[in-house]
Amino acid sequence: MPVKSFGLNAVDWEQRVDFDRLRRERLGRLRAELERSELGAVLSFDFHNIRYMTATHIGTWAMDKLIRYSLLPRGGEPVIWDFGSAAKHHVLYSPWLDHGSGGHDGVAPEHGSRPGISTLRGAFHPGLGRAEEVARQVRRELDKYGLANEPIGVDVVEMPILAALANEGIRVVDGQQLFLEARRIKTEDEISLLVAAASMVDAAYDQLYAFLRPGVRENECVGLVAKALYDLGSEHVEGVNAISGERCSPHPHVYSDRILRPGDPAFFDILHSFNGYRTCYYRTFNVGSASAAQRDAYRRCRSYMDEAIDLVRPGATTADLAAVWPRAEEFGFPDELAAFALQYGHGVGLSIWEKPIVSRLVSFDEPEVLEEGMVFALETYWPASDGWSAARIEEEMVVTKDGCEVITKFPAEELLVAGHRYWTVDGPLTTRREVESHKNTREWRGAFASGAAVGAPSNGAAI
Repeated sequence: MPVKSFGLNAVDWEQRVDFDRLRRERLGRLRAELERSELGAVLSFDFHNIRYMTATHIGTWAMDKLIRYSLLPRGGEPVIWDFGSAAKHHVLYSPWLDHGSGGHDGVAPEHGSRPGISTLRGAFHPGLGRAEEVARQVRRELDKYGLANEPIGVDVVEMPILAALANEGIRVVDGQQLFLEARRIKTEDEISLLVAAASMVDAAYDQLYAFLRPGVRENECVGLVAKALYDLGSEHVEGVNAISGERCSPHPHVYSDRILRPGDPAFFDILHSFNGYRTCYYRTFNVGSASAAQRDAYRRCRSYMDEAIDLVRPGATTADLAAVWPRAEEFGFPDELAAFALQYGHGVGLSIWEKPIVSRLVSFDEPEVLEEGMVFALETYWPASDGWSAARIEEEMVVTKDGCEVITKFPAEELLVAGHRYWTVDGPLTTRREVESHKNTREWRGAFASGAAVGAPSNGAAI
């Protein structure tokens, strides 16, 4: 049975995403990992881990600020210290946090949402003692559960906060692995949200395909995609890679204001969030026409993708997938580090790169076993023999009980040519042609001289 997809609204006549279940099951997975660990609690400053733990969100502007933090003590309830009035908003609108945390030994219980702020990445003067106050808040909560002497897992942290925690006698260890293990297998509702996010990108690619033509700029493509996604209800367009022409090889990983030209390859990566759940979704197009070298590069890129997808099933490993991809030296790089993320796989969830990771750089040394319920993306890349163009494809998939289902649906089995169709005196101009016109006329003249051409040129090119 295919992975279900739904409308983006909540309705009473169809069971869609159950957000109460989503919150409950995510916290349950995190609790289970904490119980399996040797940690007394996990403390998060990472925006996505905080959302996974507490189901709170204050806007994507806060993603890189490290201003808010949450704690899950072993045997206790999650606590979020949030930015200014956001803490009061959670009290009013996030009833799942109203659990009376801290009601021990006659002490009045506190709400699970409290005001708090870190150092504003150093913008507060150190003499104000913000780092020390954060550490005291955490220590007080640990004391309530008798956990102050247990190791505490932290995902990311500012150096003053780390020092202040140490001064409070709190032993800090790496907690990011615990979060990533909890997030490795997606719940039913997480998968539904990931499918919804991908369906929005399907639509954005349809608009982009209709828009591409000579004269548009890469940044205009980024704007069109962003508008399409926000109109559909995207929470955050994290990034749109728009790469065209000679910028395709090597891949620069950033868009520019370059003007697209006839015969250009152009590949795009669309990364956005719907209710926190993300996409990472590449497609390659050619503008007006594609050369033989570009078509060959695309087919090779596609073949590596298909070989890997064919191997995806529970029990397979990331090493199995990486083994069918080419070595870095085969496509112009000295080693796997230099070619990292060109032939690549990564989990997709509340953040773009989660477990599992598929790469020749790491997967042979530490292979990860694929499990039902994982959602990840596979990316392949191949530079064309012309020395400047390239192809890039990415598919997202859900691991099912006996294989996988690809949830990125915009057509990618063959190289698509976008833009206006041109007509010659003998009919439509072929879309498979060299960028430089003289090469096409030279080919036709050679065929004509040998008697192979009668009437229209054999490749459809204009004389």
